Amino acid sequence: MLTKNSSKRVIFHIDVNSAFLSWSAVKLLEEGHGDIRLVPSVVAGDPSDRRSIITAASIPAKKLGIKTAQPVTMALRTCPGLKIVRADWAWYKRCSDGFMDICRSCSPVLQKFSIDECFIDMSLYLGGKDPVAVASELKDRIHSELGFTVNVGVGSNKLLSKMASDFEKPDKIHTLWLEEVPAKMWPLAVRDLLWVGM
Repeated sequence: MLTKNSSKRVIFHIDVNSAFLSWSAVKLLEEGHGDIRLVPSVVAGDPSDRRSIITAASIPAKKLGIKTAQPVTMALRTCPGLKIVRADWAWYKRCSDGFMDICRSCSPVLQKFSIDECFIDMSLYLGGKDPVAVASELKDRIHSELGFTVNVGVGSNKLLSKMASDFEKPDKIHTLWLEEVPAKMWPLAVRDLLWVGM
């Protein structure tokens, strides 16, 4: 069996934490507003339309049971004081482009998985450094330069790195090497497996 030390392949999965809400928060902070990530808040297509659907929710909102794809009317019944922010797709693209540029600067072997997540093959780009230390540098650089947090999963293939990045959020680094699979992945529910669960 390949191990962390014998395998030459190192894949990072980088995932923006609550991307649309985080990106909206960055813009609002630049405009002098408070940080919507710290209060019950959501992003929706049209805040004035109570039929609008939630596309992202803050951690405080999620703790109240508010979820993405939920109608705004339902969320307001749960939290009448909920902060609702209009989605800004042009701004989100700028944030995504900046995020991808930083990831690409670490490794040109990048696969965009969605607007807010990607895989990068770090196998030839670690420079002898520990993969977790490099992942930490990348995570901190994104936060410092762009103002939002990410999770980084580290493994020997895309499945393992993606699973690792989902273990615990936000602003975390997790590994899932082959020798860690029995302890970290086998106890999970089948629905948690990438490309299998829903």
